[in-house]
Amino acid sequence: MVVGAFPMAKLLYLGIRQISKPLANRMKEAARRSEFFKTYICLPPAQLYHWVEMRTKMRIMGFRGTAIKPLNEEAAAELGAELLGEATIFIVGGSCLVLEYWRHQANQRHKEEEQRAAWEAMQDEVGRLALAFEALQAQVQAAAQPGALEELRAQMREVRAQLSARDAHVPSATQAASSSEK
Repeated sequence: MVVGAFPMAKLLYLGIRQISKPLANRMKEAARRSEFFKTYICLPPAQLYHWVEMRTKMRIMGFRGTAIKPLNEEAAAELGAELLGEATIFIVGGSCLVLEYWRHQANQRHKEEEQRAAWEAMQDEVGRLALAFEALQAQVQAAAQPGALEELRAQMREVRAQLSARDAHVPSATQAASSSEK
């Protein structure tokens, strides 16, 4: 089941990223139509991007002190809308990446906790078995010595009784054998 959940999460992230592209296109259209969006959200990043890009190009070409003209409002709005769309896609993709990382870390922590709990359970079981073994060993030693001694005494009585019985039967058997020879 865990294997099946992993591709589903990937598929969900991919779906979110695919949905972010049309969302970014809608935001671009809204930015082009809305005066507030144009003025406060699209134009400042577009002018900053244009300034940094042109400044870098001028320095690469060797023009250090050249003043950079700002973009006209139409071009800045278009560039700002494109930047907004790309930023949306980038943020959604980055968010998916961060969420996947967090999910992976949570799974890893959960697995480590399970392993730690299993290890502690095994250590507890080994300790419990060691105590049980020591208790059983003490019982065997306590019970085996008197019991073995009593058993040996009983066997000794039995052997003595057999020897006494044999001694009683042996002389009469030898006497009967000697009288039959005469």
